[in-house]
Order: sequence, then C-alpha cells, then structure tokens
Amino acid sequence: MPALTARCLGLLVAAVVLLVAGFRFAYPELTLLGAAAGIAVGYAALTAAWRPRLEVTRSADPDRVARGEAAMMTLTVRNAGRLRAASLVAEDRCGDRSVPVPLLRLRPGRDSTVRYEVPTSRRGVVPVGPLRVTRRDPLGLVALSRPYGGTVPVWVHPRVHPLNAVPTGAGRSLDGRVDKVPHGSITFDSLREYVVGDELRRVHWRTSARVGELMVRENVDTSLPRIVVLLDNRAAAHPQRVDGVAESFESACEAAASVLVAACREALPVVLLLVARESDDASAGGDAAAQGPLDRLAAAELADAGDLQPATTRLRRERLGDTLVFLTGPGGRDDLGAVGALRAAYPSVVVGVFGATEPAPSGAAGLVVIDAADGAAFAAEWDGVRRW
Repeated sequence: MPALTARCLGLLVAAVVLLVAGFRFAYPELTLLGAAAGIAVGYAALTAAWRPRLEVTRSADPDRVARGEAAMMTLTVRNAGRLRAASLVAEDRCGDRSVPVPLLRLRPGRDSTVRYEVPTSRRGVVPVGPLRVTRRDPLGLVALSRPYGGTVPVWVHPRVHPLNAVPTGAGRSLDGRVDKVPHGSITFDSLREYVVGDELRRVHWRTSARVGELMVRENVDTSLPRIVVLLDNRAAAHPQRVDGVAESFESACEAAASVLVAACREALPVVLLLVARESDDASAGGDAAAQGPLDRLAAAELADAGDLQPATTRLRRERLGDTLVFLTGPGGRDDLGAVGALRAAYPSVVVGVFGATEPAPSGAAGLVVIDAADGAAFAAEWDGVRRW
C-alpha cells in the first residue's frame, strides 16, 4: 500500500475544499486550482506505483564464521528494465540494522554493488535481506516500498577453544571387564565373498578352501570412542542475564563447539543433543538448512519449557556412546543426580557447569565436574582431566 505524506494529505484536503467552493460559489479559478491539486496527487500515485524491474543477488564471504570473525556481504542490484533509469531509495536489512543502498539514476542494463560488514559480535543466525526499495514521486507526495530478493543467513558459530585431550573408548571383554582403549580396536565381524580390489591379506584361506571361492574377513571397530554432547538449553538452567544475554549459555555453546571440533579432528563419532527440543525455524535458520552441529549451535536458543527427563531416558535407552558430556548453567546443578544415574550406560560422564557462584562438590554423584567461568576456562580444565 502506498504511504501518503502529510503534504499529500494536505493537498487532497485543499483540492476537495477548492472544488466544492468553486462549484458552490461559481468561481472557475477555485475549481481550476482544485482540479490541478487532484491531478498532482493522481500523477504522484501513478509515478510511485511504477514498479522497476530489479534483479537482486547477494553473497556472503564467508557465510559461516566463528563469533568475532569478519564476514562481508556483497549486494548487487541490476536494472533489468529497458526504457528508463531508476532513481530509488533503497536499504538492505542486516539483522536488526538497516544498510543504505545507493540507486540514483540506475540506467537500464547497469548494476550497482554495495559491500558491507555483517555483525558477528554475537552467536546466532543473522538474516540478511530482503532489499526494500522505496519509490517516491518528484513532488514528495506518495512513497511506495517493495521488497526485492530473498533472505540469506549468515551463521555465526560459537568460538572454538582447542582441546588436546580426547576421551578413550570402552572395550568390553567376554568376562565382563571394561577396558579403556585410546584409539579403538579392530574385531572380527563376518565373512563375505571376495570382490576386485580387496586386499589379499584379508582373505580367510581356510574358509575359502572349504567353500571353493575366496572369502574375505570383515572387521569392525567395536571400541572406537563415541562422544555424546548434551547441551542444556533450558532457560531455567541459565537464569542470569546481562543485557538480555545468558552468558552461561553462550559459554556452554562454546564448550560444546570445542568438544565437537576436537572429536571431528580425531575422526571420532560424536552426537549433539539439546535438552529442550529445537524448533524447526531455529534449526533451519530461515531459508537455508543447518548443515552440521555447529550450525545447530549457532541457531540454538533458550527454551522456557523443557524437562531433562526425556533426554536422560533417551540416553539410557539408546546408549548413543561411551562418553557423555553434559553442559549446563548454574540452574542445572540440581540435576546432577539424574545425570549421574547414566553412569551405568556411559562409562565416562563429564559435566561442565558455567556461571555458578559456588563450585560443585568434587566428584558429585560420581561425576567429573568442571566448574568454568567461560569456554576458554572449560578447555583448560578439560585438558587437565585425567579421569577418562
């Protein structure tokens, strides 16, 4: 809908008054002035209603950064029309701020490029776009705004702090013992027929001689360390706010990202879970879907509702790994008992508590508890832990 300026409204009122007075009192001069005012408003509406043919393309360089790193957005606007130049007022939306885009006398077939910095001071998904173009008439009577182009997200991941130590695997013997295996172990799993490209050293010659064809051993790594990261995104677990931001939750996200990156560096299986269920919008990040756990951490938000019990029930039932890392805030210290009950299913359980005013008791609930002020402090304490 076009926006009528105060000047336009005043001119409309004047046109009506002049026309009424001119016809009522038979003053052709007043009638002429009223008609001229009405024609001016009509011309302004037609001029503002003209829709320029614009092609908008944008690209982020890069579109995924760690918190505090630089990210640039390049916006290109092309006049796809053939007849007239476009003199427009435009602004691009970048998160919660507007970026002016100059489009004065943009000739047909020409383009205008703007490059600006995307704010990355906070973790999250920064939506960029759409471009909003405002068309005004020369008299300044009518303004009409239209969106052009779509929205491109820029994923701001949590900071990653280097972790040197990684958990060991759990090798279970037939006699019931559980041994720690630093890098996993290879165990015989089954036999299958030989295919071209298989190594001859894997051929099981005794079985091959018995069945009359080459049979190859299939091995499986049964004790490769598997890590499960459980991030507590309940608002009750992170009650303190600084300028509306729960710093303990930001630190927990940094710790989760650090564990994930360390596990991927060592080629270890790792799973990220959130206590409160993620919304579809948050996990998708707008127009582009999340492409990994770091994207999910960028889109993670605190949830007012949420209960730890469904998450612990799933962990106990599915046994997703052998090392459980639970990251929470000061409000989650009362749930350490429920987390400690998972030690029957997970040989190693490490808890990171962020923002607590008092340290948790050493060995609380039989857990390895790391009290940390932020993600960097957690990384330092993590490397000092030797109770894997």
